[in-house]
Amino acid sequence: MNFLSILKPGIPKRGLLFIAASVWGFVSFRLLSIGVANILENTPLWWAYVAGGMVLSFPFFRFFFLGISEKHIKRMLGIKSPRPCLFSFFDVKGYIIMVFMISLGIFSQRIKAIPAFYLGTFYTSLGLALLFSALNFLFSGIRYKQIGMLG
Repeated sequence: MNFLSILKPGIPKRGLLFIAASVWGFVSFRLLSIGVANILENTPLWWAYVAGGMVLSFPFFRFFFLGISEKHIKRMLGIKSPRPCLFSFFDVKGYIIMVFMISLGIFSQRIKAIPAFYLGTFYTSLGLALLFSALNFLFSGIRYKQIGMLG
């Protein structure tokens, strides 16, 4: 056992699923907070834009985030180590995409080129899609014994 392996914050694979659910849930909460606030503060037709965000969240989840979350779940279950690193709930590509998305979100908020209620609708749909993904990770963690045998 080398010195670096002693410092590695290893946790059970099931814990990775719960950490992924927490991270995706936190990001979902932040996006929903920003999105709904942008809508409420900038249009009297807030209900239509919130409803639009809700409707758009389903295809967003189904055609984009479901595949990503399933890929991460399969990868986490396939890790050889029984106690992988705490930060391996994402792969390197996932971390790069996360940094890019956060940067793009901050940039789009700062330049104000898109009307706030449209941006709010997008953030609401993205936040709900991420919430569904967080629930996918959570339910995978709860069903860990059954899916662990399959994965």
